[in-house]
Amino acid sequence: MLSNRVFARRLRLPASRASISGTSIKSLQDAFRDPSSPFHIPAGSTGPASPDELPVELHTTEQSPLTLSAHGNSSTTDPAAEARAKLTSLGYDAGSLWEQSIVWGHHDAFRHVNNAHYLRFFESGRMQWVIGVGNILGGKERAQAMLAGQGVSLILKSINVNFRRPVTFPDTLLIGHKAIVSLSRTQFILAAAAYSYSQQAVVADSEGVFVWYDYDSLKKCDPGDDAWRVLKVIGSEVQGRPGNGR
Repeated sequence: MLSNRVFARRLRLPASRASISGTSIKSLQDAFRDPSSPFHIPAGSTGPASPDELPVELHTTEQSPLTLSAHGNSSTTDPAAEARAKLTSLGYDAGSLWEQSIVWGHHDAFRHVNNAHYLRFFESGRMQWVIGVGNILGGKERAQAMLAGQGVSLILKSINVNFRRPVTFPDTLLIGHKAIVSLSRTQFILAAAAYSYSQQAVVADSEGVFVWYDYDSLKKCDPGDDAWRVLKVIGSEVQGRPGNGR
């Protein structure tokens, strides 16, 4: 027979509310029969198998508050699917999409993700984009060579980041990239955006100037028509965009 203190703990009730007169078996049995008692067990039902078993009414198929607040909203829409749909609708390459989890350590003294981290977030997403380009140009071997800086690959010339909204833990950002090609034969702009699952909005975007670079001869180069065709297919073409030299 379970003591009244054990039942009090199980029902998460203060000990004072769970107390009954006496500690005899009879007094406990009376409490089980009393509908006003927190220990009441209706006729025909079965009591708990152990003091740690949750009452039936606490079992639910609804999401817990922790689950609902994990991404800051209780929408039934899949935040990842929504983010992918949004970025691809804005022209970002579906093959470049990269999920970046936000951790507590990304915060600074102002209690939001420190701005410097976004350069790393965009860098990780950019490497995903480079892998996709390399795979199209020459498969896994070419992709690995581009990541390792072997033969003709890319080098970052400059980059800027626009911070649209503060981001806080917990959250996940979806990073997307798209190439913007001009008349230049040696460089192009690579645009990026970070979409927050919690806020369901773009929280930062970026534009970087990237130069085709021959790592064997250590100089910029024209990567050839195949490379430019790939960039135009997975990106967008803007003729004569300023800031793109030859």
